[in-house]
Amino acid sequence: MDSTIGINNTLSTGDSTGLTIMMLMMVILVPMVGIMMAITPYLMKKSECFAVTVPETALHDPYLRALKKRYLAIMLIVTALFTGVCVIGVIADNELATMVLFTAGLLLIIIIGYGLMLQNRSKVRVYKKEQNWVATQQEAVAVVAGEKTPGAISLKWNLVYLVVILLTFAIGSAGYAKMPDLVPMHMGFDGSVSYVEKTASLIWMPVLIQAFIGLVFLFSHWMIIRSKRQTNPNAPATSALAYGMFARAQSMYLLAIGVIISIALVTMPLAFMGAVTLMQAAIFIMVGAIVAVVGGIAIAVVYGQGGSRVFARMQASEVLLADDDRYWKLGIFYYNPQDPSLFLLERFGVGWTVNFARPAVWVIMVGFVVVTLGFIVAIIALS
Repeated sequence: MDSTIGINNTLSTGDSTGLTIMMLMMVILVPMVGIMMAITPYLMKKSECFAVTVPETALHDPYLRALKKRYLAIMLIVTALFTGVCVIGVIADNELATMVLFTAGLLLIIIIGYGLMLQNRSKVRVYKKEQNWVATQQEAVAVVAGEKTPGAISLKWNLVYLVVILLTFAIGSAGYAKMPDLVPMHMGFDGSVSYVEKTASLIWMPVLIQAFIGLVFLFSHWMIIRSKRQTNPNAPATSALAYGMFARAQSMYLLAIGVIISIALVTMPLAFMGAVTLMQAAIFIMVGAIVAVVGGIAIAVVYGQGGSRVFARMQASEVLLADDDRYWKLGIFYYNPQDPSLFLLERFGVGWTVNFARPAVWVIMVGFVVVTLGFIVAIIALS
């Protein structure tokens, strides 16, 4: 029997204001994502332009610079357009429309950005042939990491998640007796609140969500540690140092954001017992999401992909020392059976991707899907 009870009511002044604040915070994410997409070509390595390998000196090529500027301009215009539409939804006080516009805006920004990347990638590939930019040999270097070589922080730092999880469980257990017989669970855009009967499973719901988030961030951290260290044959030691600094910053960022989001979820048991409202809890969680996006953009701008901006003034080479374009399908999917690496830097974007030619990668992906489905089923069963 369904124990969920929907109660329609009129939003209080506080809830109405809170809902408007939450909508505005959601809208803020649209320009953030759009700006990140717009500046992506400027964050990549000097030897890459729209997922195509080029000589490092091509960074100042007038034609390629024009392509980047046009991409930047189009993406900024698209971002401004979708942001404006979402703001109109908030001003019109139509929460459902704002949510739809917000979701559609984010998806379309990503789709349009990727479509423009593919279009420019095709142009760069043609231009590359015209300029006869060909790697006569594939150079690679090996860098021996010393004690002072930076890198991702230890996986042991992820034990912090256990502290937050135990704290959440303790709060839920201590406050269980104070929870009403009908506990607020969801709030709709029309002000309707869904309630569920109080059961011990409510204590485990936020804990399960935190555990899942912790596992996702732990895997991302492990992925950074296991990733291939890509270096520049022209300056192997310098580029290895830049990559190490980037990897360390990204691992610290992942840990910080994962913990912040987990701490934000502590508001769930507090909302169950009435210490905070559902709206206040939602706003607190949304703040965590905004901090995550802002932090990601900041690290991308400071370090660039793979640390490319750390040593931006490093001497550039006119010779194409390596070219693995043939292994990058559609510019973002890496498929190289000869490469034993499971993880490596993305070709267009800031972060890491996988080598789809490795069977272990597919096992990991299937395992992740299974764990995610199990998590969804568990949450449904507990709610």
